[in-house]
Amino acid sequence: MPYLPQGSKPRPAAHPGGARGTRSSGKGYEQLKQECLRRGVLFEDPDFPACNSSLFFSENPAIPFFWKRPGDIVKDPKFIVGGATRTDICQGDLGDCWLLAAIASLTLSEKTLARVVPLDQNFGPDYAGIFHFQFWQHNEWLDVVIDDRLPTFKGRLVFLHSAELNEFWSALLEKAYAKLNGSYESLKGGSTIEAMEDFTGGIGETYDVKEAPANFYEILGKALKRCSMVGCSIDTSSAAESEARTPFGLVKGHAYSVTGIEEVSYRGRQVQLIRIRNPWGQVEWNGPWNDNSAEWRSVSPSEQRRLSQAARDDGEFWMKFEDFKVHFDKVEICNLTPDALEDDTAHKWEVAIHQGSWVRGATAGGCRNFLETFWTNPQIKLHLTEKDDGEDECTFIAALMQKDRRKLKKLGAEMLTIGYSIYESPGTGGHLGKDFFRYHASKARSKTYINLREVSHRFKLPPGDYILIPTTFEPHQEADFCLRIFSEKKAITEDLDENVAIDLPEPLHPTPSPQETEEEKQFRALFEQISGKDVAISAEELEYVLNAVLKKTKNIKFKNLSLISCRNIISLMDTSGQGKLEFSEFKVFWEKLKKWISIFLQFDFDKSGSMSSYELRGALKAAGYQLNNYLLQLIVLRYSDEQFQIEFDDFLNCLIRLENASRVFQALSVKNKEFINLNIGE
Repeated sequence: MPYLPQGSKPRPAAHPGGARGTRSSGKGYEQLKQECLRRGVLFEDPDFPACNSSLFFSENPAIPFFWKRPGDIVKDPKFIVGGATRTDICQGDLGDCWLLAAIASLTLSEKTLARVVPLDQNFGPDYAGIFHFQFWQHNEWLDVVIDDRLPTFKGRLVFLHSAELNEFWSALLEKAYAKLNGSYESLKGGSTIEAMEDFTGGIGETYDVKEAPANFYEILGKALKRCSMVGCSIDTSSAAESEARTPFGLVKGHAYSVTGIEEVSYRGRQVQLIRIRNPWGQVEWNGPWNDNSAEWRSVSPSEQRRLSQAARDDGEFWMKFEDFKVHFDKVEICNLTPDALEDDTAHKWEVAIHQGSWVRGATAGGCRNFLETFWTNPQIKLHLTEKDDGEDECTFIAALMQKDRRKLKKLGAEMLTIGYSIYESPGTGGHLGKDFFRYHASKARSKTYINLREVSHRFKLPPGDYILIPTTFEPHQEADFCLRIFSEKKAITEDLDENVAIDLPEPLHPTPSPQETEEEKQFRALFEQISGKDVAISAEELEYVLNAVLKKTKNIKFKNLSLISCRNIISLMDTSGQGKLEFSEFKVFWEKLKKWISIFLQFDFDKSGSMSSYELRGALKAAGYQLNNYLLQLIVLRYSDEQFQIEFDDFLNCLIRLENASRVFQALSVKNKEFINLNIGE
């Protein structure tokens, strides 16, 4: 399916209170629940059935799974036991530790948790086998409804489960997230920040621990105090190292949650500690300050109680912050409301959101390495007008997200390598052309191109106008994207998607000439030779005439014009309505055709007889048609081949149809204007 723009105007940030239902039936959670209660049945979700297709898309289960409701697993199931806590998250046989680390962080904020996990759900008298959860997706909150049938083996949950065997909120949350993404298998492998953003609608930032700023401890402390979600991990150098354990009990390539940061009094001095959780619910750090280390014997019982320190094999542990910086490589912070972490003043940022698409042959131009097509990517103008308080520059975060790639895994889609560049605006309006990027360097860009769902970075630039170009690394790669701009002060953003405009010369009318040119004499002779007494030719005869003449044109290579093209030509030029072309009409068309041939040759850079579809925007503009991305993508889809090439016959058909459409539009405009004038008494 083609990727078509979903709206180019900036959109306000979404709020969870207006979460949109996702049921194919169009019915919401409450309506479905009441229907089940009235009928005395337990809900069964037809959109995510209890079968293998909801589990895996590329393999069959190695063991037979049985879908059971919580009441079939334990005698007294509960939604939540003693409050939802990080110890309720124990990993099963699915490689989704990144998701579990995010869920553990989610439990640290009651308000955030209640937004994702509505707490008025239970297995009480109004139980109907139906539950719902809310997730943020591309500037929209979605309400995901599920039934409570869960995959089991030998009477135990196979995937995420709680340490309390009769507690099921976390297992049901995982199922809802699997439904959102198409299957349980779609959750294999990911970045903790991805799930954190889906739980909050917040903005993610990633820190390389080895290159973190000097005040990194304060940054983490401030983030946790603001209920930001924080994850960390250890890099791997090869696939073989994934989930390999280090001598200190840490797991490489594994997603951990940061659940606390404190200073403790130890032997007369303050020591900086950080608390980490392994979503496995076991396997802990065995270095200094581990659960059973000697260091805790020198800490007062009151301090230990303040830190909730206990020697339990629950996957959670404290470690010295200096050791953390040595052993961990990456930290991901999801700011619930993206506050400035570098200063002590929390404030709400301004948010602008753009939805767009990269479409093969039209707007999928690739990165700056591919200059010939780079300029065709979507372009967003950013107006930075107000400096930060006490600063000379403007701070903003640009976050580029590719949409639905995890959901499309079962169709073979992978995460694309994405990034963006930022250029100083030249001050002119409209979509910037190839020559601008040929001679101007970027002012800033994403730190790297990487195959993650989202690439984000924080920038400080002087006030002014800038152009942001979101791209895939390689050209011709299709995806929908969401671009979010968070700025400390109000910033104005707009798509440089051109307005539709037509600028054609006045139509030519056949005028008698005292003396015909040699070219006209040849055409007249050919006309008289093949036409009847009315000196008018049919579409079939026009096809013969044009191909006979154009074959003698040495400067253009092309296949024969088609009969369809000739019928379209007659439709455009026939003023008498007889379905044929008179010689006077042909003369007018011939002048048009010569101009169109000239434009085609101008954009057929390699003189191959075909033009790159990426050059179509410029070619149509030269012919008098300024189109927006939506119309351009439709035309490319209709007229280009699999190699993104447009032959002259297709280019000709495109121009004929555009001119016909413009005539209809102009005629309607005139009629509407006359109607308006009559109604206002002019």
